[in-house]
Amino acid sequence: MNLLESLGLRIFHQIDPERAHGLALSGLRMGLVPLPGPVTGARLTTRLAGLDLPNPVGLAAGFDKNAVALPALMRAGFGFLEVGAATPRAQQGNPRPRLWRLSEDRAVINRFGFNNEGVDPIVARLAARPAGVPVGLNLGANKDSADRAADFAKVLTRAGAAIEFATVNVSSPNTEKLRDLQGKAALAALLAGVMEARAGLAKPIPVFLKIAPDLSPAELEDVAEVALEARLDGLIATNTTLSRDGLKSVNATQPGGLSGAPLFEKSTRVLAQLSKVTEGKLPLIGVGGISSPAEAYEKIRAGAAAVQIYSAMVYKGLSLAADIARGLDALAARDGFANISEAVGTGRDRWL
Repeated sequence: MNLLESLGLRIFHQIDPERAHGLALSGLRMGLVPLPGPVTGARLTTRLAGLDLPNPVGLAAGFDKNAVALPALMRAGFGFLEVGAATPRAQQGNPRPRLWRLSEDRAVINRFGFNNEGVDPIVARLAARPAGVPVGLNLGANKDSADRAADFAKVLTRAGAAIEFATVNVSSPNTEKLRDLQGKAALAALLAGVMEARAGLAKPIPVFLKIAPDLSPAELEDVAEVALEARLDGLIATNTTLSRDGLKSVNATQPGGLSGAPLFEKSTRVLAQLSKVTEGKLPLIGVGGISSPAEAYEKIRAGAAAVQIYSAMVYKGLSLAADIARGLDALAARDGFANISEAVGTGRDRWL
């Protein structure tokens, strides 16, 4: 993090979090943020579910919900980007305030509730973006939908031609009863509809499933079984948690999903468990609490083929993406790996 970025973060932390987030996106769109450009190399190039990534560090969904800052984010050092979540129709989400910093815990709580402009304007921006790193879309459902499961297929059908991958998000805690769709029967039916929609695309794309960190070992086995039967292309572990264990911040009791540093161990254990039960048959993407190259490397060693970051940028800035990618290159070199993929799963057992 350079001096300018550090000063900017200090200013942003004096402002309402959601307003600061909007200003950050505006700064990116206006070209006010220094960007490193592509970060890659022989040790960093990654093959993920058929996608060629310059490095394995991705941007998690939620930062750029409406795909308004893609040209800049594609030059920020990420190996891939995920925008959204997008729902068939625009919706406001939950009432404000709905985003809190937990500075003492290096964490964030949000209860946005899939606020977005709707799939059509998002797809228009995705279609107009410049060439560059792969970009995917997080698929969501409208809160008032009569058939939430069908909403995921609707979004994929509308967006499929403009994206490189899609993520089914049934793990957000901020839409009432959405997580109920993670149950074995409900999830199987939902994924059948999504995969049918994918089959109708002119260009088939990888479909991932993002799961919650609060599932029991038995529930994780059910999810893995359904994902394999549905022929999904990968799993993302994990979304935010409802747990509040060990927090110090005054905002610790706010409602919503917790992300950031306190999620690291919980999400990494889930990742390692998924790695074990899927037996390497599905690539995994590790998310939750990553704020350094060492933590990203630990996710990879626990079984992740790639990682995603978001909340740590609240405290360390956008330059964190390039810093982690470069750090992973150095760690792979230190351990004698010709490519970062050779490290996948080598430290899984310590998390089981």
